[in-house]
Amino acid sequence: MHQNIEINSEIGKLEAVIIHTPGKEVENMTPTNVEKALYSDILNLAVINEEYSQFKAILEKITKTYEVHDLLYKIICNNKVKDNLIHKICTNEGVPQIIDFLLRQSNEELAKQLLEGVVMKKNHLTNYLSKDKYILQPLHNFFFTRDAAIAYKNNIFIGRMSNKIRDRESIIMKAIFDYHPAFSGNVISPYKSKHFHEKLTIEGGDFLVMRENLLIIGLSNRTSSHGIDFILKTLKDNNEHCYIIVQELPDFPESFIHLDMVFTLVDYGKCVIYEPVILNNKFQTLLIETQNCKVKPLKEFDNILTALKSIGIDMKSVSCGGSDAYNQEREQWHSGANFVAIEPGKIIGYDRNVHTIDALNKDGFEIINSTEVINNSKKLDDYKKCIITIPGAELSRGGGGCRCMTMPIKRTNLS
Repeated sequence: MHQNIEINSEIGKLEAVIIHTPGKEVENMTPTNVEKALYSDILNLAVINEEYSQFKAILEKITKTYEVHDLLYKIICNNKVKDNLIHKICTNEGVPQIIDFLLRQSNEELAKQLLEGVVMKKNHLTNYLSKDKYILQPLHNFFFTRDAAIAYKNNIFIGRMSNKIRDRESIIMKAIFDYHPAFSGNVISPYKSKHFHEKLTIEGGDFLVMRENLLIIGLSNRTSSHGIDFILKTLKDNNEHCYIIVQELPDFPESFIHLDMVFTLVDYGKCVIYEPVILNNKFQTLLIETQNCKVKPLKEFDNILTALKSIGIDMKSVSCGGSDAYNQEREQWHSGANFVAIEPGKIIGYDRNVHTIDALNKDGFEIINSTEVINNSKKLDDYKKCIITIPGAELSRGGGGCRCMTMPIKRTNLS
């Protein structure tokens, strides 16, 4: 099946999405290497799989889903692609000595090892003395498919991750979009851009598509000003008239890792925000406009909502955690502001964030448990606005929410 890339909003009806069901890579960490893996705690794969199965079942009922493993397996069935991909990964990670070993694996086993990691053989002194179990590290974070590649219009911007341990995710996603026969889109790599800079980083959790000519991008520990300049200059060179709202995020704590942890769009004119960050003018909000291959002078605003109002968009907000500051802080930590829209006014989020869910309910969103959708006891077409809740006690401990776990590649254009 041929799949065009087309993303012009955050809330248009979801037609195709890339996901990655967590595998053994999630368990391939210990308390001693958890920080290196960019986690705060070790996770229980059995519980994660129970929770993720609910999430995946919802997506499979409403849209076309593509699994990273299946896409990877398909492209490495082409021997030339496989050879190039293995050489690129091993060179980037400084382990050229395992190239021949990987080339000898079956395609199924190779796809598995590129995701779950390659165990180090203790066959000489250096390896014997190494404290590492893996010579090619597991991709602990890949079930957050949002970050490694970004769809906008018919473009795929390949992410440049802020931490080298996630580089392979971007390399794999670029190979998938370059070589998988199902996809057609304009693949844009920062490494091949004339706007490349060593300090350039860009991750999808910081990249929100408000509408066809309006982006909201987080300036964070994961996305640098050079990364935003890369997007801006690419759009300018293409003579696109575009607005970009840049929102500075705090450096600490880690729950503010990306913009979508404090701001997501859920309906026409409606967003969920973590107020202590989004409504705090201590953090800069800038509006940039490109037109006729030029960048207009930057404008500064108190927050995203006032920046949007300046270009004619009235946006009302629902508070993550409700009105209580204590609940706001607790629920933001567990992705209480991180929702993915499956169409305007219909969203998916974690059931543990009860105060956020209650605030949405008071704003007109009906609450539907994921099992009610899966077993067909409730039909989404019967609701104008709803929040589908999935179990997330363990998933949320990975440091991301439902938006983080999806990479939409096709949405219906908004009318």
